[in-house]
Amino acid sequence: MTQTRTPVHPAAGTRMPPHLRPGSVKLTGRGAIVVLFAACLLGLLIADWTGWSAVGDALFLMSCGVVAYYTKASGLRNVVVSPPLAFLGGAVCAELITAPDTFSAATGVLVALGSSALWLFTGTGLTLVIALSRGYRPDLSALAAMPVFANLTGAIRNARPGRAGRTRRR
Repeated sequence: MTQTRTPVHPAAGTRMPPHLRPGSVKLTGRGAIVVLFAACLLGLLIADWTGWSAVGDALFLMSCGVVAYYTKASGLRNVVVSPPLAFLGGAVCAELITAPDTFSAATGVLVALGSSALWLFTGTGLTLVIALSRGYRPDLSALAAMPVFANLTGAIRNARPGRAGRTRRR
């Protein structure tokens, strides 16, 4: 006699966690950086071939948001710092593919970076905002342990009015 199992579904009032939902996609930190690089490369190639530079910039901005949203929480540290580097890598590769010589490629990379600076800042800021809203908290204790920052915090602490050099008047 063959027994058949029926799938177990959660109760109607309960919701499954996001990582257990069927069809949910989560990227690792490295996978997100690869996706971001590929989107930058594709967008910049389309922009070079069509002459519409806004296509590459808009695709970069959208991919920054998507990558930050779909990355696992453990990989958000890598994703937060990677958008400018991924764009630089995509710009270098796109210019090496489409430029006739290396001087034109170097000029094209500098022009692409200069004309897309606002989009780079916006995409990096968007990535940071989405990562912070998803629970990413940067570890600032390592910065406080550095001698430069320890001296700086000590100087700020001593420079506050009412803290250092307080004299009593009677």
